[in-house]
Amino acid sequence: MGTVVALDTLLDARTVWRGQATPAPDSRQPTGHPGLDARLPQGGWPDSALTEILHPADGVGELSLLLPTLVRLTQAQQRVLLIAPPYPVHAPGWAHAGIALPCLHVVAAAQREALWAAEQCLRSAACAAVLCWPTHADDRALRRLQVAAETGQCLGFAFRDAKHARNPSPAALRLQLDADRHVHVLKCRGGMAPAVPIALASSH
Repeated sequence: MGTVVALDTLLDARTVWRGQATPAPDSRQPTGHPGLDARLPQGGWPDSALTEILHPADGVGELSLLLPTLVRLTQAQQRVLLIAPPYPVHAPGWAHAGIALPCLHVVAAAQREALWAAEQCLRSAACAAVLCWPTHADDRALRRLQVAAETGQCLGFAFRDAKHARNPSPAALRLQLDADRHVHVLKCRGGMAPAVPIALASSH
């Protein structure tokens, strides 16, 4: 208590200057999930960077996590690429969700070529976002994707199994999605990862 009184005295005497809290800048790339945006240092996806999305099984909501972003980008006539998605893309479903299909492109590639294709697309500066599903990606491969996203000023998203959460990663942002649609921020560039998981709204 004495320390608080002494500090207040210094402030009143203008011996110590009290700085104003600086609000987080509005992100150029909001996630579309207000609860998640509020907990990320940049108020959204890290721009020109790789985001790693870890999930326990396919279909727990990992794509709906990106849906607001994909809708926003494609409706703004910006190109989004899907590199070797693990399942066929159901175009009517994506269109019903609001995605402008002319701006959504699927790149077919064998697994051994998918990482190379993702890196080239990220680096090209020809698209706004690249989504990939690497099954075998070590630290070096992920670092190449991170550098490529920075070079091409592109949003990169890598969907991976939750078992990789224990391994370090050069991705600027690492999110782990659980079966109950809670997002755990494992790592975020520019700030400390919040300890409390973030609940997402129900998917459409």
